[in-house]
Amino acid sequence: MSASSALEALRSGATLGPAEVEALLADHDFPIVEGRRVTFVWRGQADAVYLQHWIYGLPSSQPFEQLPSSDLWLLSMDLPAASRVEYKLEVVRGDEHRLVQDPLNPHVAADPYGANSVVHGDGYEHPEWTQHDPDARAGKVEELRFQSDVFGDVRPMAVYLPARYRETRRYPLLIVHDGMDFLRFTELATVLDNLIHRLEIPPVVVALTQSKNRLGEYADDERHARFLARELVPMMEERYSLLATPESRCLIGASFGAVASLAAAWREPGVFANLFLMSGSFAFTDIGDHDRGPVFDPVVEFVNAFREDPGRPAERLFVTCGTYESLIYYNRSMVPLLTATGMQVRYVEVRDGHNWENWRDRLREGLSWLFPGPLWMVYE
Repeated sequence: MSASSALEALRSGATLGPAEVEALLADHDFPIVEGRRVTFVWRGQADAVYLQHWIYGLPSSQPFEQLPSSDLWLLSMDLPAASRVEYKLEVVRGDEHRLVQDPLNPHVAADPYGANSVVHGDGYEHPEWTQHDPDARAGKVEELRFQSDVFGDVRPMAVYLPARYRETRRYPLLIVHDGMDFLRFTELATVLDNLIHRLEIPPVVVALTQSKNRLGEYADDERHARFLARELVPMMEERYSLLATPESRCLIGASFGAVASLAAAWREPGVFANLFLMSGSFAFTDIGDHDRGPVFDPVVEFVNAFREDPGRPAERLFVTCGTYESLIYYNRSMVPLLTATGMQVRYVEVRDGHNWENWRDRLREGLSWLFPGPLWMVYE
């Protein structure tokens, strides 16, 4: 019996024997994706089961239905093509509410807080360029610590050097906010190795920064802009063989890291000509107060000021956001403003949420547009 026919039989009230249930669970991947229809299945004793997802605009808690005379619970919902959604299951037994990964689904995505189950809509594919390529020579990641006079402390960081790095040639510089997290959760080093090997981007040197107080420093702290422009860039240019022009430098960040990137370029004009802004937390207000809590107060103050007088902080911006994010309105609203400054802006929306694998999946398109390698220079 196919997964579809077995589920339809269950929905219609038919009873499957234990062997048929075991065969259904053993022979099919879960959740079951049939075009736009996705069916989640949970098996066990419970008082209630809920799908907890992160799709903005839908109720975050979707109830499962227990099938009569069965320990199987089902939930079907529409999921547009090429979507990617992270979720957990809330299992209720008496007064106990537990959030768990889907035990029938082997696909999980890690983040700094743990891991979520993942459902892929029809047509989504895990990008092959994020996976290890034995033909691609691996770059080297070295860890550094250097004294910051701006912050008055020692800053830990790492630096990615491309394979065949030579002092006799000069390289573009990418500065990645939350760089160690990008290494862990987006396979950044592997992606760079692959894109360089395939000539989609030139060999680059990458400074991987990590803040001790990211919500404070990334929210338009003027010290952070000075740290990047007047300490980190000079240190990198002294230590490594870099192209010392604004056009050869890029700031990269996601969420608050995108705010930090835009704010630094705005406060230190003429230093960074390229920005890669992912799911920026660009909250602003036109009338009244915002509703995102006090941690967003300096962000809103910055974005409001930027909207009043944006100037021209960079030359090229790659901006991306997931349509399932609560930040989608702010990012959409920023694009016309950024474009009106005369900067080159490429904006990409995808059916994904505010998570690391969304940002991983955007790396190839963003990096190859900001820093096209020989392949794109020939074929575009």
